[in-house]
Amino acid sequence: MTVAPAGAGEILFLCHRIPFPPDRGDKIRSFNILRQLAEIAPVHVGCLADDERDLTFAPALEELTQSQLVLRRSGSRVAGGLRGLAKGQPLLVSLFDAPAMHDWVRRTLAERPIRAVFAYSVQMANFVPVLPPDVRFLMDFVDFDSAKYAAYGAGKFGPMGWINRREGRKLLAFEREVARRADVSTFVSEAEAAMFRDATGAGLDRVRALENGVALDYFDPVAAFPPISRDAGPLIVFTGQMDYRPNVEAVESFARQSLPSIRERYPDACFAIVGRGPSKAVLALRDLPGVLVTGSVDDVRGWLVAADVVVAPLRIARGIQNKVLEALAMARPVVASSQAAEGIDAIHDLHLLVASSPEKEAPMVLSLLDDPHRAASLGQSARERMIERYQWRHTLSALPELVLGGPSA
Repeated sequence: MTVAPAGAGEILFLCHRIPFPPDRGDKIRSFNILRQLAEIAPVHVGCLADDERDLTFAPALEELTQSQLVLRRSGSRVAGGLRGLAKGQPLLVSLFDAPAMHDWVRRTLAERPIRAVFAYSVQMANFVPVLPPDVRFLMDFVDFDSAKYAAYGAGKFGPMGWINRREGRKLLAFEREVARRADVSTFVSEAEAAMFRDATGAGLDRVRALENGVALDYFDPVAAFPPISRDAGPLIVFTGQMDYRPNVEAVESFARQSLPSIRERYPDACFAIVGRGPSKAVLALRDLPGVLVTGSVDDVRGWLVAADVVVAPLRIARGIQNKVLEALAMARPVVASSQAAEGIDAIHDLHLLVASSPEKEAPMVLSLLDDPHRAASLGQSARERMIERYQWRHTLSALPELVLGGPSA
């Protein structure tokens, strides 16, 4: 990759989590955007680190950055939440606030010839001050987050129901104000962008889709990666960050509702939950017959290629699911909920199977286990679709015009 030389202006890229390594959904997108931005102009990166492990990745960013601030998130979640309640802020904003980041952004804008500020994820808009007229502001919301919190709170009682409903209201107001300030706001899929336009009244010229892609040279079934050892029975795989609420709810639902009926026909079927940070609720699923919780693995590709079926039974999902793109790229037959498949340009029964309700998931998985030839054909079509449609250079091809301004920006 060629990094752009200095001279014609520079880019300030703000990200809520260090964009390296690209090993989880938000980091995959932010890393690939950063890599493309670095080909347009020199980039200054301000980002947050969740823990000490994240801080160790800072040197790896230097190849792509002109300068950077990797700031460890500090303070308790309780304190951050109380601060947000007191200020009337969305909790997502207060929990990620950091005075040192505000200072660094102001200093960078004052000292460097910044031509565009690119904020990744809604909470980073909090660090973007009023900009001069000649500096563009690009807001990558990624997902319509306020809609997610509203869905969490809908029909729920007790403190968490109230908190999620409040977050949905406060965050929507914040998103509207940010979109008003931004030259262009982007979302991970046209479905998300359309929802936001409908909710805010923003026009097509101001709210656009900037889709995810998949690293097809890495997620390739014939690439070199360590195989896994597995039992003889059918293997059904789910991959993801396993302390993330939608993933937790997805595997709980599948393990308790769908797996038992699958094991009635295939008693030795195994449901492998593959991903780092399994929550207590996920770990408890190990007590169920046929459930395997791996925790963090060195290479997820071995699990994907070994899977007879990959499932994505998410009940609440926003945008494009990287886990689905990766499984399709690995030529695996995928059964996804309609929520997980939304936003992916793929056709039911040609590239994947889409279950419109939880009750349809087990029959679809069984149909693939019963017919390995059909499963293999579905997987091959999926791989071809990813090559045709989801290469990162294609999905991010609008970035230069968005950053520099132009007829389609």
